[in-house]
Amino acid sequence: MQDSRPPLLYLTHRIPYPPNKGDKLRSFNILRQLARTHRVWLGSFVDHADDRRHIPALRQWCEQTCVIPIEPGIRRFASLRGLLRGEALSLPYYRSPRLARWVDQVVAENGIRSAVAFSGPMAQYLDVPGLSRRVVDFCDVDSAKWTQYAADRRWPMSWLYRREGERLLDFERRAAAGVEASLFVTEAEAEVFRRAAPEVGDRVGVMQNGVDAEYFAPANAGASPYPAGAPVIAFSGAMDYWPNVDAVCWFATELLPAIRRAMPGVRFWIVGMNPAPAVQALAGEDVVVTGTVPDVRPYIAHADLVVAPLRIARGIQNKVLEAMAMARPVVLSAAPAVGLAARDGVECSIADDGDELCRRVVELLGDPSRRAAIGAAARDCVLRAYSWSAHLRTLDWLLDAQGTDAGLAQAVQAREGAAPAAPALVRTP
Repeated sequence: MQDSRPPLLYLTHRIPYPPNKGDKLRSFNILRQLARTHRVWLGSFVDHADDRRHIPALRQWCEQTCVIPIEPGIRRFASLRGLLRGEALSLPYYRSPRLARWVDQVVAENGIRSAVAFSGPMAQYLDVPGLSRRVVDFCDVDSAKWTQYAADRRWPMSWLYRREGERLLDFERRAAAGVEASLFVTEAEAEVFRRAAPEVGDRVGVMQNGVDAEYFAPANAGASPYPAGAPVIAFSGAMDYWPNVDAVCWFATELLPAIRRAMPGVRFWIVGMNPAPAVQALAGEDVVVTGTVPDVRPYIAHADLVVAPLRIARGIQNKVLEAMAMARPVVLSAAPAVGLAARDGVECSIADDGDELCRRVVELLGDPSRRAAIGAAARDCVLRAYSWSAHLRTLDWLLDAQGTDAGLAQAVQAREGAAPAAPALVRTP
């Protein structure tokens, strides 16, 4: 039987499988959603040797793939060409003549009319004849993130990061002006971009993150990896990602000593792949750095408390949703709480500063019944508000050439809990 699904181009800056870190969780679930309704041609990069063996697995969702290996060290050096060209360094980092030729070829040969680019730099491949419905999933406003990084760095890195923020915003605005819709992971991020690029505000929308609540379920906790007796505070995530590195270093050095004075014996477990040297240096009597683990779920499920003390964070964090799905109480800082559909003190605990974060951690560690109540409520919140399939239906509307602007706007706002009647997100062809 002939496959009636229309063809679609999907571009990601990193291979979307396996879904073992934040951006890949989102890009993989998007791929899986797109494959339900489209025949997918995937163009991507692979920047880790362990991921190369997973390229064949993509065939179950894709008609064809073009996955280009890159060496991050070499790419960082090559990206410096952006200084000579007056462009953001992120663009030459992800620029590939081979991928550009493949995109041109598959669009022309397969009659592809729709495309989705995951992350801003991949939008540089969308200016192709034939494409009439293009969506960029920016996730976060990366330009604002670089500007935020600059505030915490000394010269010359502060200058370089500030420059990257400025040049990347210029590109993000041009990219958003050239496509039919731009998506962000929270309304707060979308509003940051609307203020920075008011000329495209009527085509900016929200597609929240989700979580696989069947996989991340208390029933799948497995055996505890922790030694008996000592209370455990856990943090999970990719430990070469700067916001995560900053978070655990701040927590371990500035907050944990005060927590241990109030609750002697507490240990902080940092769970995640590729720990940066600064993270490895934290390991000691009070702090355990695991590196890669075969399954993160037991570490989440058997922790007394999960923390997300991120100071440099944009958008809803998968690590927070996963812990909530496993009915764990989560104490998080204000930044990753923006846009989270969870009530402070009911489904999570939100702290505005370090002192308050310490106080809330100590209070919860000393109150097992309250931890259990918050964990149960957190699980209910995830089941109610964070289904991947519900959020990703936004893409179905965006890519449906018959969808109307008014219908799309109403559908997105109803799903995100906003009032009806707002600007359209796409231009009807």
